Amino acid sequence: MPARLVLTALEGLPLVRPGDDLAGAILTGLQASGLRLEAGDVIAVAQKVVSKAEGRLVNLTSITPTPRARELAAQSHKDPRLVQAILSESRQVLRVRPGLIIVRHRLGFVCANAGIDHSNVRGDWGEADDWVLLLPEDPDASARRLRQRLEEAHGQPMGVLVIDSHGRAWRVGTVGVAIGIAGVPAVLDLRGRPDLFGYRLQTTDVGLADELAGAASALMGQAGEGTPVIHLRGVPYGLRDGSVSDLIRPESQDLFKD
Repeated sequence: MPARLVLTALEGLPLVRPGDDLAGAILTGLQASGLRLEAGDVIAVAQKVVSKAEGRLVNLTSITPTPRARELAAQSHKDPRLVQAILSESRQVLRVRPGLIIVRHRLGFVCANAGIDHSNVRGDWGEADDWVLLLPEDPDASARRLRQRLEEAHGQPMGVLVIDSHGRAWRVGTVGVAIGIAGVPAVLDLRGRPDLFGYRLQTTDVGLADELAGAASALMGQAGEGTPVIHLRGVPYGLRDGSVSDLIRPESQDLFKD
């Protein structure tokens, strides 16, 4: 049988609110989609629903911007309160231009606006435009908790990815990337393996978690599709523990920073 990777968007998932049982909703979605987890399956979950379930909503009216935030707000043409939220979630500001602030997030990766999002976000009170959503406090831990619940329910070893949309240096458009990983190898080291002609690979590391996240993101969509959980079957590599830190290039190897 030829190699095959099958992705299925789960049906029947409600809008997620703070405190909701996300694992329970995924189990319901699996049942509604006629799926039962098998060994080696992977569940990819949009960061947004993880953050909502974990209560990572913030109302901008509760934030008092610092002078530094006001300075960057003037440069980026952003709300100073939003900029303060970005700074609070960041280790370092790398670049600023109108409409965009590039930072090194407190979790270690480089991204726009610290991953803080306005779209499809609404709180329980006030104006919808005042609510923003932060990334999960610890996405790897979020993935591990989901994995434990799903494995307990179905009795099969499987993996979970928490994914988000990130831009890329030198290329246009966002793609799905893994920001939380449990039970999935983040990077595959293929160095030493022979190619078709017997040449031993010298430098090949494959970002498997990001490749799977990109595939899942294509099915999730970016707007009002309402399909934040994707089931993947047929991942062509054995599963093992991984972490998002495995995907982050050490700053000492960053050839593009000043």
